[in-house]
Amino acid sequence: MRMSRASWLAAITCGLLALGALPAGSRCTFLAPAAWGQNFGARTVSGAVLDGNEQPVAGAAVFLKNSKTKAIRSYISTADGHFHFAQVDMNVDFDLWAEKDGKKSATKTVSTWDDRKEFVTDLKIK
Repeated sequence: MRMSRASWLAAITCGLLALGALPAGSRCTFLAPAAWGQNFGARTVSGAVLDGNEQPVAGAAVFLKNSKTKAIRSYISTADGHFHFAQVDMNVDFDLWAEKDGKKSATKTVSTWDDRKEFVTDLKIK
């Protein structure tokens, strides 16, 4: 089970208290179980591919690489530069980048620590 940062920190605090590493008056509380696993499920990853002049790039290959399995999904940007990936697992980190005509954008990370259900970003090819 994946715990939120706050629950994880609470668990560490409780452990330190149990070991006597914290003052006797310290309190130990866990967050409600509803806070655990906030990142279960899927999200969408979308945005636009832009050139150095902030203009949309049509026909760019956009890649989404699973950091665990190394599987890569791809999408060809639309006439207005947009791309969209659905059903992206929130429990895995992904690398996201775009390529066209031998040029590549910087790689962005879609992180498990980011709890947004809709991850929206622009990819700039220079």
